Amino acid sequence: MNTQELPKIYAPEEIERKWYKIWLDSGYFQAKVNNDKLPYCIVIPPPNVTDKLHMGHAYNNTIQDIFIRFHRMQGYETLWLPGTDHAGIATQNVVERHLKQKEHKTRHDIGREKFVERVWEWKEKHGNIIIDQLKKIGCSCDWSRERFTMDEELSRAVIEVFCSLYEKGLIYRGEYIINWCPRCTTALSDEEAIHEDHEGKLWYIRYPVKDTEKSIVVATTRPETMLGDVAVAVNPNDTRYKKLVGKTAILPILEREIPIIADEYVDSKFGTGAVKITPAHDPNDFEIGRRHNLKPINVMNTDGTMNENAGMFKDYDRFRCRDALVKQLESQKLLEKTEKHQHAIAHCQRCSTLVEPYLSKQWFVKIKPLAEPAMKVVQEGKITFHPSKWIKVYINWMENIRDWCISRQLWWGHRIPVYYCRDCDNMMVRREAPQRCDSCGSSNIKQDEDVLDTWFSSWLWPFSTLGWPEKTPELRYFYPTHTLVTAADIIFFWVARMIMAGIEFMDEVPFRKVYFNGIIRDEQGQKMSKSLGNGIDPLEMVEKYSADAVRFSLMILSAEGQDINLSESKFEIGRNFSNKLWNAFRFLRLSINENDIENAFKESFKHDLASLESSDRWILSRYHRIVLDITGNIESFRLNEAIEKLYGFFWHEYCDWYLELIKPRLYGEDKTARDLAICIGVYVLRGISKLLHPFIPFITEEIWHHIKMQHEPDLIVSQWPEYEESFIDDENEKSLLLVQELISAIRNIRGEMNVPPNKKAKLVIKTTEQKIAESSQIYIQKLAQIDEIVIGPAVSKPKFSATTVIRNMELFIPLEGLIDIDLERTRLSKEIDRLEAQIESADKKLMNNDFLAKAPQDVIDREKKKKDDFKEILVKFKNNLQSLIDN
Repeated sequence: MNTQELPKIYAPEEIERKWYKIWLDSGYFQAKVNNDKLPYCIVIPPPNVTDKLHMGHAYNNTIQDIFIRFHRMQGYETLWLPGTDHAGIATQNVVERHLKQKEHKTRHDIGREKFVERVWEWKEKHGNIIIDQLKKIGCSCDWSRERFTMDEELSRAVIEVFCSLYEKGLIYRGEYIINWCPRCTTALSDEEAIHEDHEGKLWYIRYPVKDTEKSIVVATTRPETMLGDVAVAVNPNDTRYKKLVGKTAILPILEREIPIIADEYVDSKFGTGAVKITPAHDPNDFEIGRRHNLKPINVMNTDGTMNENAGMFKDYDRFRCRDALVKQLESQKLLEKTEKHQHAIAHCQRCSTLVEPYLSKQWFVKIKPLAEPAMKVVQEGKITFHPSKWIKVYINWMENIRDWCISRQLWWGHRIPVYYCRDCDNMMVRREAPQRCDSCGSSNIKQDEDVLDTWFSSWLWPFSTLGWPEKTPELRYFYPTHTLVTAADIIFFWVARMIMAGIEFMDEVPFRKVYFNGIIRDEQGQKMSKSLGNGIDPLEMVEKYSADAVRFSLMILSAEGQDINLSESKFEIGRNFSNKLWNAFRFLRLSINENDIENAFKESFKHDLASLESSDRWILSRYHRIVLDITGNIESFRLNEAIEKLYGFFWHEYCDWYLELIKPRLYGEDKTARDLAICIGVYVLRGISKLLHPFIPFITEEIWHHIKMQHEPDLIVSQWPEYEESFIDDENEKSLLLVQELISAIRNIRGEMNVPPNKKAKLVIKTTEQKIAESSQIYIQKLAQIDEIVIGPAVSKPKFSATTVIRNMELFIPLEGLIDIDLERTRLSKEIDRLEAQIESADKKLMNNDFLAKAPQDVIDREKKKKDDFKEILVKFKNNLQSLIDN
């Protein structure tokens, strides 16, 4: 037992710093291979090395920490494996901007080798900021195992996977339409090209038909790409164009002859039913071009400017080209009309530049053979999703999956392990850089310039971090991991691919359960973002409210997998709860000694539960129900439900009722009664501290050290409470619930009728069925300021009595002698007049059409609620007045 003096006000900053250091120094976060224990492993979704902690990180990592702390207390060997992702495009962009701002240079000015050195320098200086920030919110990761996706061991795993898939025929190089970012000058995967609704235009352009006076009109949203047209296509069943199929159209501006073809893909109802075919700049056109043996013509450079195939528009930016081309078409009377057109346009996830569909030679993973077993394990329940609604989304994507473009035209990342002989063009895929060409023997060899998609390293995260491809003891013990906690927006980027990789390379799923947490939004429901300026800095909230308060507030606001609408004021929920916990602890701490703690530890009251007071049996029964509920809630991912139940039990049942019910014994002269009340109070508080520890670890650890035995371990490694059926007492719970309802009803009457707190009242209860035990009557007398209780089936309502009904019982409280009846009648009459006037005023406002038309809906809703509240109070006041008149 800690005997130091307790501060009246909880000081979280000092306590949180103290306990995190103790936990670290004690090695509690470190995991080891321990065959005497069951393993429980979570791998952190590695934040980008460029990241700083935002509220989404705080939320996601709090959830992970709850699971880790819970299982640590349950006796598992817990490993929470941390690390960061090299984040190819994001990190390269950051360093490029820094280079431009500080030295007015581009990466090309200093060359690839020097630029990569600069990125490593930046990573060493800034890359661990988010890791340090995670420690501030209490994350109990095994920091000794921290990994980085470009660590030497993880890089070796990446090379092994590439070579292995290539050898199996699952990686190939081909020329296909890919998503291209002209700003980042790199290919993007489908998931990195974010589609946003955009109001654009649909241009209707006339293509003259050769050797006729006719023309065929096509509609396009990207007129600049027409310079790469190789055909005009119509649907073979479209009778409007049957006679034109097989003829030749003249491409406007460039006057290139192109065929008019028929293809089933063409939608006769879109635009004019005729479409331009540009295989180098549209994925659907690319497929049509292949079917009809049409050679693609690329009209753009990688930076989004037009190339020599664009004729007079060479070197124009693509959008400048669009404007100039449209003017040319207008001047030649080849632009029939322009319409507004709402459609979705892809933007680069990193820089928001409009993505260009672009024909390029890239490396791809043949994904279908990997996707099919990954889909099967979810369908068969070998991996469960929480909430389960995400299964349908996952399956739908997997059924329609396209090959994965894995090459990126960047300098920062894992260089593709492919080598080319400059002398004979031989290509070699090797785990180690070859010294000589295996075809001609030349040493004139160069490596592929491209790097791999960032996700190509992070899809290996659950096993590469444990030592794969080596068969390490950690890999054998901790793989497969247990739970993955992530946001649903990377279900395709990461979750699906990890499942594929785990099955392919480990012959086992990478995790058993996936928990998809919701998104943090602002108070109005908008996603928090830098551009909107609506983010809330979690570290500022930690400094202002405490880490425990931030964790508690986030968890109590979030139902399973649902988004959270958050404002700063919501963190007061957590701070208020922490203060309540501290004050309840201080209240008991002032009365306890070492013997009380020992009695609680030994559960000395357990040998004869039947002899305990009903309030003691009630709190013990309620506590053990909560142990069962909270354990089940955490195991089934209902964390919000768990924290709400804990909140209700601690605040309302333990503090509002039990501590109040035992006060007479605490301050009475019966030492035995006092010792027993303290013993049970401490026993339950010890249990509450354990149940709360995964959610609010710092304050619970501090409290624990004041109410634990000297030989007991720190709370972080203490045993999770066990449910014991023997404590459950259904009848007593029902009895005490009735007592609480009665006390609450009496308190309401006293408050509404202005009965002074120090005046004791008489209580008359008319009932034919309910029995109220004598011990329960004592609780009512103490907590409701009652000096006499009369109970019976034939009792009469006393004169000037306030009345209420609880279940099948009528309660009467005679008011004569407690209040000045005449004065109270006058007060109530005035209050009734005031409320009726306020209701009339609200009615007028709500019937005013001008107010209803101009006022925001939330203002109107507030006015309606205010009126409803007035009406509810008015009914109470009228009933109260009637009770003072009818007698």
